[in-house]
Amino acid sequence: MVKPYTAVGLIPAVRGIRRRKDIKINLEHLKHLVKAASWLSALDIPVRLIAFPEGALQAFNDEVLDLDHVKFARECAIDIPGEETEELGKIAVEYNAFIMAQAKARHPDLKDRFFNVGFILNPKGKVILKHYKVSPLFPVEHSVCPHDIYDWWIEKYGRNLDAFWPVADTEIGRLGIMMANEGSYPENARALALNGAEVVYRASYPHPATGNEIFEIQSRARALDNNLYIVAPNLGTYYLFPEETTPIDTFGGRSFIINYKGQIVGRQEYGGGSTYVAGVIDIEALRDHRARAQWDNWLKDLRTELYQILYEKPIYPKNLYLKREPMKHAEYRQKVIKRQIRLMHDRDIWKKPAR
Repeated sequence: MVKPYTAVGLIPAVRGIRRRKDIKINLEHLKHLVKAASWLSALDIPVRLIAFPEGALQAFNDEVLDLDHVKFARECAIDIPGEETEELGKIAVEYNAFIMAQAKARHPDLKDRFFNVGFILNPKGKVILKHYKVSPLFPVEHSVCPHDIYDWWIEKYGRNLDAFWPVADTEIGRLGIMMANEGSYPENARALALNGAEVVYRASYPHPATGNEIFEIQSRARALDNNLYIVAPNLGTYYLFPEETTPIDTFGGRSFIINYKGQIVGRQEYGGGSTYVAGVIDIEALRDHRARAQWDNWLKDLRTELYQILYEKPIYPKNLYLKREPMKHAEYRQKVIKRQIRLMHDRDIWKKPAR
């Protein structure tokens, strides 16, 4: 039996990095934030899960500044496992908690490339899951994703759920990763659910999308549709460089813990500093609902033969970066975004606007 436990989502201030060594500044801040968040949250029931939001280690300077992919891969991306995950592992051991986190990281088999990688550490400090983000923030994010090198990926990892949406079966439930823009596509949450996920990490999302409720609506819908918990901490104040003195709240707060019925069980509206969100996760209640509900345990009723028709014709191009590095913003807008919109009009899926 899995006893109810508290999940904590950190909402840290972060400093953008120029070099990998700058990550140490963010790690030191995170250690202090974990101490405050876990101690106070454990006054309810014990904390067994701590989530560090996307961007907590490196921020997003590769995206904001439209940096060269190869240069960032060489100078700023990390290795998983590596020095940084060792430091996070010490936190996991100290607090006897699982840790969910994210970093821009290299792949050992691909030179001068980096991915956006979500990962999970167990209470012994060991990496037990790595998820390579399959839906980056396409207009600006320079990360390679598995679909960008699809032929290579399936040859190495296979064409199955574990190759794209892995789930770790742990003592606190089955854990999965769905970062930021991945949650904008219902298929990613559905894939995790069909691979057994019960608690899913979903962070971070920028303002104005948070203030306009997109982040909340998506996260609650993904939890409800698939009867799983969503842990969705957002990033706090963003300093563009380590020495910067101007704090900017580019993420807009609004962090959540959401239960398997889409209800918010932990909420933190504030984002203009460093804080946290906490909520109770009851795995046994989730499992009981899935086993006994007649209607709203939706997965049992999927008419998969019908839904397969939706995806027979490809839309987004696979293997985009199989033979080249990711595009910068202007080139991507010209060669991909405009082409994709034209495709939707040409297929008469979308009707062209009159204006």
